[in-house]
Amino acid sequence: MASAVLDSSAVLAVLNGEPGAKVVMAALDGALVSTVNYAEIVAKLVERGNSYADALSAIQTIALTTVDFDLALAQRTGTLRAETAKRGLSLGDRACLSLAEREGLPAITADRSWVDAVSGVEVRLFR
Repeated sequence: MASAVLDSSAVLAVLNGEPGAKVVMAALDGALVSTVNYAEIVAKLVERGNSYADALSAIQTIALTTVDFDLALAQRTGTLRAETAKRGLSLGDRACLSLAEREGLPAITADRSWVDAVSGVEVRLFR
C-alpha cells in the first residue's frame, strides 16, 4: 500500500545524505514518485557530475514506485497553475501535488511554499 508521494527534493536528500534524509527514509516503503519528478532527480544527479548510468544506479538503491504522468495528471497539473502561481510552484512541484491529490496521500517535500498550496492535499516537510 502506498504511503506518500515524494518530491524530487525528498529523494535527493536520501541519495545525497542531506538533512532530513532519515525522515524521508522512514516513508520510503511504498512511496510513489511521478515520472516527472523522476526526470528531475536524474537531471539533478547528472548536473552534479554523475554519469547517466551512475544516476540510475543510485536511484535504484532505494525502493521507489514510479507513476506514469498520464493525461489525467497532466490536466490536473495544468489546472493547478492558476491555484499555485503566486507561490511560484514549478511543473514538477505541481506534478507531485496532483499525484498526491489523486492518490489521497501526503506529499513529502522540503519546499515550505507547498504548505496549504492545494486545498485537500497534505504536505509534510522533511526538514
